[in-house]
Amino acid sequence: MAVTQADVVLVGGGVMSATLGMMLRQLDPSLNIVMVERLDHVAHESTDGWNNAGTGHAGYCELNYTPEDDKGDVSIDRALTINASFEISLQLWSWLVEQGMLPEPKSFINRTPHMSFVWGDDGVAFLKRRYEKLGNHHLFREMEYTESPDVLHQWMPLVVDNRDPMQKVAATRIGHGADVDFGALTRSMVTYLEGTENFELMLSSPVTDLRKRKNGRWKVEVKDQKTGDRKKIDAGFVFLGAGGGALPMLQKSDIDEARGYGGFPVSGQWLVCQKPDIVEQHRAKVYGKAPIGAPPMSVPHLDTRIIDGKPALLFGPFAGFTTRFLKQGSLFDLFGSVKPTNLRPMLSVSRTNMDLTRYLIGEVFQSHADRVDSLRNFFPNAREEDWKLQEAGQRVQIIKKAEGGGGKLEFGTEIVAAKDGTLAALLGASPGASTAAHAMLDVIHRCFSERVKTDQWQERLRELIPSYGKSLVDDEALLTRVRERTLNTLRLRED
Repeated sequence: MAVTQADVVLVGGGVMSATLGMMLRQLDPSLNIVMVERLDHVAHESTDGWNNAGTGHAGYCELNYTPEDDKGDVSIDRALTINASFEISLQLWSWLVEQGMLPEPKSFINRTPHMSFVWGDDGVAFLKRRYEKLGNHHLFREMEYTESPDVLHQWMPLVVDNRDPMQKVAATRIGHGADVDFGALTRSMVTYLEGTENFELMLSSPVTDLRKRKNGRWKVEVKDQKTGDRKKIDAGFVFLGAGGGALPMLQKSDIDEARGYGGFPVSGQWLVCQKPDIVEQHRAKVYGKAPIGAPPMSVPHLDTRIIDGKPALLFGPFAGFTTRFLKQGSLFDLFGSVKPTNLRPMLSVSRTNMDLTRYLIGEVFQSHADRVDSLRNFFPNAREEDWKLQEAGQRVQIIKKAEGGGGKLEFGTEIVAAKDGTLAALLGASPGASTAAHAMLDVIHRCFSERVKTDQWQERLRELIPSYGKSLVDDEALLTRVRERTLNTLRLRED
């Protein structure tokens, strides 16, 4: 069996692997990089445009990033962190566009105002407190707030038309929000990488074995599903960026850092409308508050989407329970992930998350009429016949050990890396793709620790990401310079 030599193996053809590949290619063009993907083309699972919200998660509209405690105090720390992380992605994409490595920005990103919408006295009071805290920070200084029916009609006519005039409502708005087609973005990055030297893309090639050799390198075995041939790759570094498929491979790696991790899979569905007379009336992403017990991926929102250049409206997502870790995965994925090292945390989570369990069961048994009825909270005039149900992507929420030996369910993303830096995996879901550049910087720092200290890599990283090494949360002048450039380059500035 022939053995391919590689400095870097990227497992999974999604936005995370593509982003890491692009960054490493700029840092060291001589690296031999191999990307392996189990499907016959890249960006077809969670990265595909129809499988995620495309919201360019910046904390502008996602109310779950600003939780409120029992005393009514709104915490904005997570929103600030996520916003600054998204700005890193915008900087990287801007540089790639300027260098001609990515195509015209509108092929993957389009200006779409981000709005939060609430109703009822409690909802309005919360949103106003949220606005007052966020609006005082430079990252959110462009945020607007209104309770005015006239302004709301300008911002979101579909949402306020035919609504009960006695219902108290409010909204916030950021005009330079974005809709991102992460599928198109990823395909463009992989296309660029394929045109460079020392890069190989293996499609229809699932990983069948992953073992560490005595010399510290990794043996990655894949099977070509078209020919049946098995191939071996001898790799210095392996990145597991395969979405829900990352956890089983992380377990297969048998690194100490993987012990105790489990996964809780959640499926998703959208209501989709592609009727031009309806779609053209709504150009925004409008987020509301999540139902009690709902996971963050199920925060309801009515979104303008531009996927493969075609506009549509999406509402949802509606969650459901599945045992698959990937949309095209196996029903046995969940059961196969249960190991002696994570059994106790997984059992602990199953006992302590009954609200989530009840919520998912309720979602599974909803009818089309039930789903459209939920939509009418955001679009009072919605008609059942104008909307169809479409499957979204799979998400695998992180289960990890907690103090005392139990487990806790995490709703963010997390990098798990071997102590020697030869392997890393990205686990979790939201905010996911939007913060890919920030996450991959973390991988580079943890797994290429000596090289990233060199003047060459430091200088190059500052070219790719001008704010590198500095804090956009603390430095207002830096944020102003960075945002001016990215909004202009990516054409996100308001007309």
